[in-house]
Amino acid sequence: MKLLTILLFFLVLTDLDCLAQKHKQYDAIYSGVPWYDDNGNIVSAHGANIVKEKDRFFLFGEAHSDTSNQFVGFNCYSSTDLYNWKFESVALPVQAKGKLGPNRVGERVKVMKCPASGEYIMYMHVDTLGYKDQFIGYATSEKIVGPYVFQGPILYDGKPIRKWDMGTFQDQDGSGYVLIHGGEIYKLRNDYKSVAEQVNKNMTPGFESPTLFRKDSIYYFLGSYLTSWEKNENYYYTATSLKGPWKNQGIFAKEGTLTWNSQTTFVLPINGSKDTTFLFMGDRWSYPKQASAATYVWQPLTVSGYSISIPEFEQAWQIYPLTGVKSFAKVDGRILGDSSLQIIYSGNWQNDTSGSRTGHFSQENGASFTIGFKGIQIGWYGLASPKGGYAKVIIRNRKGKIVLSSIVDLYCLYADTSLRYLSPLLSKGNYSLIVSVMGERPNWSDKKKNSYGSTGYEISLDKIVLKE
Repeated sequence: MKLLTILLFFLVLTDLDCLAQKHKQYDAIYSGVPWYDDNGNIVSAHGANIVKEKDRFFLFGEAHSDTSNQFVGFNCYSSTDLYNWKFESVALPVQAKGKLGPNRVGERVKVMKCPASGEYIMYMHVDTLGYKDQFIGYATSEKIVGPYVFQGPILYDGKPIRKWDMGTFQDQDGSGYVLIHGGEIYKLRNDYKSVAEQVNKNMTPGFESPTLFRKDSIYYFLGSYLTSWEKNENYYYTATSLKGPWKNQGIFAKEGTLTWNSQTTFVLPINGSKDTTFLFMGDRWSYPKQASAATYVWQPLTVSGYSISIPEFEQAWQIYPLTGVKSFAKVDGRILGDSSLQIIYSGNWQNDTSGSRTGHFSQENGASFTIGFKGIQIGWYGLASPKGGYAKVIIRNRKGKIVLSSIVDLYCLYADTSLRYLSPLLSKGNYSLIVSVMGERPNWSDKKKNSYGSTGYEISLDKIVLKE
């Protein structure tokens, strides 16, 4: 009898675990909004890449704090659908001392599996907080989720590669490459732990966040201009050989959108039984609150001959990894305008009725809007602008307990009204959404003391979308 009880208990736990694994928080890729992982925490994986292992995708990226740019570790997440992310590990934590110890910088983490050894090799830019000791480092692990062991600088002709922004590329024959800002390409030796040769030399100033992918016989080399954390019009080169010659093909997103307000970090080919979709992965940086407010712009990339483009910004879209086929989705739900009686405003808010812009706006520290709702998902649209600030977002359940919390960045160099926040799918119930002005803004200066960022603290509400 005791054995039977234990067995039944085990079966119940197994069923519960299966149910937990089947629970989906998202049904599509939503760009520019905070993503929550399986633990209810904000996904923190910037400067990232994705490695596919069997039927799972593993996302590696920079962890961050909201106080400085110092290295706090590289995170690893996994997913089967590219929508819902499970936190796996801090794949490479802060070291007790040394080049990746306290008060150091670790950026642009990339992972590749070495075909010759089966090892997983992690590459990154290592530096001081003042960016005066830069080199390309590497770490190794027998398991894809880590832990990774930091090995120091990767060497070329016996010396470190003393550069900063970097990326990686794995060609169809299994050859591995390290990419460096300016367009430099280094071919790795068979063990992926040192450089065999420099394939391409520096070919342009800047060209940060170097990203390379291949379709058929054409290579596409993407990068951004040098503008600190600010977004810019990313551009690309093409060639039929990694040794070049490379041709500058110009920008690949609609002019004036600053690459849809993002910076490229990786392009993932999703090869399926029916099609191949190229997933553009971009970062929407938010200094200094990189941990809480930085988001992701993941878009389907149109590739045709020597041309690539992101012609339109897809707020929601779906990808089917088995077939490689993409489809476009909508942010569904009941729409409530900013003047709905269900929305309660507190503090000083303005409603522009001149027609030049729509919605309610406030820069008053502590001003907020609140809406009580019964449903499974809620989102809000607002205007991002040059004077946009940080908004605190909280969702409480009917008992008043905080179930979700986030910070949203409403800064953009141009005026853009779009989805700013979308909760994951919730258990159906009664909740309240509270959005408040933090009185803080994205603002920073670069190494030359040039100032960047927002000129104000404004947050706005255009409409609410509610799935009941």
